[in-house]
Amino acid sequence: MIDTHTHIYLSEFDEDRHEAVQRAKTENVSAIILPNIDKHSIAAMNQTANQFPDIIYMMMGLHPTSIDADFESHLEIIKHELDSGKYIAVGEIGMDLYWDKQFAEHQKIAFIQQCNWAVEKKLPVSIHLRSAHNEVVRALKGMPEMPKGVFHCFGGSVQEALEVINMGFYLGIGGIVTFKNTNLRNVLKHIDPKHIVLETDAPYLAPHPFRGKRNEPAYLKLVLETLAEIYQLPILDLDELISENARKLYGI
Repeated sequence: MIDTHTHIYLSEFDEDRHEAVQRAKTENVSAIILPNIDKHSIAAMNQTANQFPDIIYMMMGLHPTSIDADFESHLEIIKHELDSGKYIAVGEIGMDLYWDKQFAEHQKIAFIQQCNWAVEKKLPVSIHLRSAHNEVVRALKGMPEMPKGVFHCFGGSVQEALEVINMGFYLGIGGIVTFKNTNLRNVLKHIDPKHIVLETDAPYLAPHPFRGKRNEPAYLKLVLETLAEIYQLPILDLDELISENARKLYGI
């Protein structure tokens, strides 16, 4: 399995980061991809990647909830890091209008700019969106050339899923699919697993039965098991298909 989106460099893992990585390996997680948040998370992310070079890869991007009036200077730092060449994707980027729309236009500008960097560098993107599906889709369709990538933590409708897929993107599926009250399982019955990648978004969104507790890459197996039930496929066959999606997208 490949965890395409996890934040194990955050302080929630300071007490047992090595153990968490070992647990992931024990559960046959073969690669872990870390998305950046903002200029403050770069050092911790790189330090974590340096500790586990055999399994960890990194993205570089500016998260939409970190965007404010000073976003341009923030983006300069992100671009400098991205130019170093040690990152396999641009992320976590996107738009989040759930709590606050004050910087909606700034988020859009930053999102488009980072997508353009991805196109220039031939890198995929990891897109975060919340209460902003239409805004993100319009921004992407307005670009001269769209990047490839993933709609991280997808939780939309069948129509939205098909729209994303038809644009050439994968759906990032994590712990939400295991929740008893989710509609995501019904949505995925209409979606071929060749359009899916696995993720945890640890330490957030832990799958059932750990919902509400800290998430970690080892729990990716619970997501895969749920998907195997949805698609009525042997778990090893589904793992190979979905892992190959991630390998092709991220070049790992």
